[in-house]
Parts: sequence; C-alpha cells; structure tokens
Amino acid sequence: MERFIDFFTKNLSFGGLSFNLKLFLIFLLVFFAARLILRLFKRIVSRNFTSERKGKFKPIFGFINYSVYTIIVLLALQNMGVELTAIFAASAALLVGIGFALQTFFQDIISGVFILIDQSVHVGDIIEVDGKVGKVENITLRTTRAVTIDNKVLVIPNHLYLTNTLYNWTENGKITRERVAVSVAYGTDVKLVTKILIDIAEGHSAVLKTPAPTVLFQNFGESSLDFEIAFSLKNSFKAVPIQSDIRFSIYEAFAEHQIEIPFPQRVIHST
Repeated sequence: MERFIDFFTKNLSFGGLSFNLKLFLIFLLVFFAARLILRLFKRIVSRNFTSERKGKFKPIFGFINYSVYTIIVLLALQNMGVELTAIFAASAALLVGIGFALQTFFQDIISGVFILIDQSVHVGDIIEVDGKVGKVENITLRTTRAVTIDNKVLVIPNHLYLTNTLYNWTENGKITRERVAVSVAYGTDVKLVTKILIDIAEGHSAVLKTPAPTVLFQNFGESSLDFEIAFSLKNSFKAVPIQSDIRFSIYEAFAEHQIEIPFPQRVIHST
C-alpha cells in the first residue's frame, strides 16, 4: 500500500518543474469537472433559446470556456513550481503595449456581447451605421457582417455601435414607411397632384395596400409647392429601386397632365 501511495506522490523533476501522478490526476479531474459544469451551464442558460439565438450565443460560451480552461492551466503550472508572478512582471511592459494595441479589439468583443445579450440586432435586420445600409448576415463577438443592396459585404467592427448611432430599420417589424418628395409650380391643382401621387403609389406592385399611401403637403417653397408621397414596403432593403420607379412614374404622369416641376429661380435687380 505504501508503495502504491509513493508511486502516486513521488515527485518527478523536469527542467526545474516538479510534478507527480497525484497532481496530474487532480488536474484531469478538475479539467473534466469544469468541462461538465460548463456544458451544464450552457444547457441551463440556453434551454429556452431559439436556434437563431443559440447560434448568436455560441461565441460567448466559447469565450467563457477558454477563460476557465486558461485559469485551470495557470493554476496547474503554479502548483508545478512555475513562478507566474515573475513571468507576468517580466512581461509587464509587453503586456501594456499589447493592451494598447488590442484596445479596439476588446471594445469590439464587449460590444459584441452587449449586442447578443440585449438583442438589438438580429440576422436579417436592415441596419444603418455611419451612413452605410446593409442587411445583417452574421454576428460574431468582434464584427457584424452585412450585405448592401449592391451585394457588397460590410464588415462592421462592433465597437461602432458604442460610438455611432445605429438605425435598425426593421426592429419594429419588416414593414417600413418610405417617402418620395416632389415639387410642383405655384398655381398647380393640388387635388390633381394628390390624386396622381396616390394612384402611382397604389399602382406599384411592391407597395402595400395597408397602411395606405398618403400625400403630405410639406411646404410653400420659394418657387414651388412641396409634396411628399409616403407608402409602406414589406422589404425596405429594396426601397431605393422602388422609389426610383415611383419617381419615373411621377415624371411621366406630370408631363402627361402638363404639371410643371419647377427649379429654383433667382431674380437679380441691377441699378
């Protein structure tokens, strides 16, 4: 029995490190226990998650796993006689430099965690950040990937959500209200203008019947009467080509009814 105990407790030295089979078995036990607890934690936390939300939280669970495993390894090294304090002190300057270099990286990670937890952005949402609009395709801890209407990929660092205003066009639903502005000359029949604009919007296949299109008399301009036609779309990602279609139709209808679209004029008096 004593030989058996000695076999497990006998220290082996290698390169200044000291360890024994007992320490190794404890390390394995702690490692697998931590792995089991982490899996149980993940299962409990995500039991009511949808498949989409589980995919979003996968990077967070991975980050937690790596952090726990790193702590276990560091504790094991310390028990083997490795002077971690000396190593950290010797590399303090290097760590400070790396910290400054990775400052934005960690901002991205923290922002990514906030995005995943508060659910402010989802895959499929149409967002606008820093004047750029795209449809969200993928969200990770560091970046959000979105595709523009031109099929260009936007790789958005997540820290921009903390420093810039984020517009989520579809957070309240997929239906959005879009607008097209148009001006006509003074003296134009405003009721006719209203009817033409309503007919054009209602006649477009992509414009929803409910809520119905509406016309707003926006302003008395310096040389024009300013109107705006508002209409609803189910796919706001295609708003730009639809707005273009409506502008083409407005121009043709105004030409047919001899409605003038004015341009700014200035009268210069000379003495």
